[in-house]
Amino acid sequence: MRDYKHSNIVEMYGSYLVDNELWVVMEYLDGGALTDLLVTSTGETRMNEQQIATVCKSVLKALAYLHSNGVIHRDIKSDSILLSTDGFVKLSDFGFCAQVMNEKKAQTIKRKSLVGTPYWMSPEVISRTPYSTEVDIWSLGIMVMEMVDGEPPYFNEQPLTAMRKIRDQPPPKLKNPHKASSLLQGFLGRCLIRDPSQRATAIDLLDHPFLRHAGNPSCLQTLLPQQTLAKGNFHMS
Repeated sequence: MRDYKHSNIVEMYGSYLVDNELWVVMEYLDGGALTDLLVTSTGETRMNEQQIATVCKSVLKALAYLHSNGVIHRDIKSDSILLSTDGFVKLSDFGFCAQVMNEKKAQTIKRKSLVGTPYWMSPEVISRTPYSTEVDIWSLGIMVMEMVDGEPPYFNEQPLTAMRKIRDQPPPKLKNPHKASSLLQGFLGRCLIRDPSQRATAIDLLDHPFLRHAGNPSCLQTLLPQQTLAKGNFHMS
């Protein structure tokens, strides 16, 4: 991943072998993971549609860049999204990423490995049918559901049960559809299509009307704990 540089991707500075352990030095984002910002202490969801659109736009820019270079992430979820105290959003956690294009970018290589995190996996990953960049779009859709509902679908199920439901049943629905506008639901519908060939691409989704609601990074600062913002301001001074 050191060869792939983008403003919405966490930068990798280097890797070192220390006593048979691989140490990776990466950019530090002081705002933490999106997962920790989704709900209040009482379990209420916190994000408004401007904030959801802002996160989605940044993640889609990163995915469009990766996909254009023949790379799939394969583990898109709120844990993989990091923020700075300025509200900038970056994609991280590339342990499952894979190349789906040969070196000359002349031929697409389909993958069949069962990798990722169960609740965010696409149907084709679970069924072990050949797949490509479309799997990241399904996972993005599940992450959108996290931002609306506070957790992914089937989260109270055992992982294998959840995987069977994802594989065999129609795309999941929001638990709280009243919290999502028709534009947001339309955006989500373009992500969660069972047939990968009909699923939107990252480029398609960047043109979706829902993303016109995206704001500046500062709109995400209200999600960050005050002590985190204070630390960020201290480091910048």
